[in-house]
Amino acid sequence: MKDAITKTRVVGVDVSVEATTYAIVDIRGNIIAEKNFKTTDYHTVNEFVTKLAESIIELTEANGGYETIRSVGISCPSASSVTGCMVNAPNLDWKGVIPLEAMMRDRLGLAVGISNDAHAAALGERAYGAGRGLKDFVLINIGVGLGSCFFSNGYEHKGAEGFAGEMGHCCISVDGRVCGCGKRGCLEAYVGAKGVLLTAKEVMSESDAPSLMRDINDLTPRMIAECCDKGDELAIEVYRRTGYMLGIGLANYASLVNPEAIILAGGISKAGHWLLEPADKSMEEHVFHNIRGKVRLMLSTLDNRERDVLGASAVAWDVKEYSLFI
Repeated sequence: MKDAITKTRVVGVDVSVEATTYAIVDIRGNIIAEKNFKTTDYHTVNEFVTKLAESIIELTEANGGYETIRSVGISCPSASSVTGCMVNAPNLDWKGVIPLEAMMRDRLGLAVGISNDAHAAALGERAYGAGRGLKDFVLINIGVGLGSCFFSNGYEHKGAEGFAGEMGHCCISVDGRVCGCGKRGCLEAYVGAKGVLLTAKEVMSESDAPSLMRDINDLTPRMIAECCDKGDELAIEVYRRTGYMLGIGLANYASLVNPEAIILAGGISKAGHWLLEPADKSMEEHVFHNIRGKVRLMLSTLDNRERDVLGASAVAWDVKEYSLFI
């Protein structure tokens, strides 16, 4: 009988709206090699799966060989680790129920696990970032969309169908803004990237006051934060309003699960204290009084892309090993 080979590498994949990053990660969490491509270049899921599978094979063959890879973990929006499917991701072109886990396993001949992007980010944060040593914490990932994951007594809560933590689609304003999911008043419509830009338009339309934002073509949330750093009062107001709405959502979350800490990650969190301070104030105003002042609100210190790839690699280590080539 052929001896089983102990494989000490996995591939972690982070699928975001803008780019898909894939990396070889060893058992110690070291990233051996990493590449990416534009997600938006692939308008059908079959085209995307073909590109991703070919890219993974090419990267692994150039870095130690395909036979060294134990499994593949994929972090993506609106994914369920329970069913292995991605379902109607609001900010991607691919709609319906997509059996991404099975599709990639068939293409690669290796064990594949998928996880909601916020859940994978939380795994990365627990292993390598601000979540280390915490048993009860929440990770809020704010970018184009808004997702979350919470750990209770050291265990990730997935829910019956694997969709626990869709905080972005909790209603905080009845008949409010239209969200990408089709509903009105979702938190994501106020604190996701599009929501921040819409708030900026509202703030500028309400006043004739000068603002650096008025002179910027293709304004982004990061640019608004840079205007805050320069003392722009209207830009500061944008993040004050954003933080206020976020704080309401955080208060509801904290009141339900009573975490030690809430960690903010993702591109919008890079606004730093301009977002954190009004969010913390709003959370304390709205949270259940018995836990007021007892929940730490923190910013992730990890690079977003690195954390998400490492989180995806944690998903890969968690799936049962399988290979067509043994």
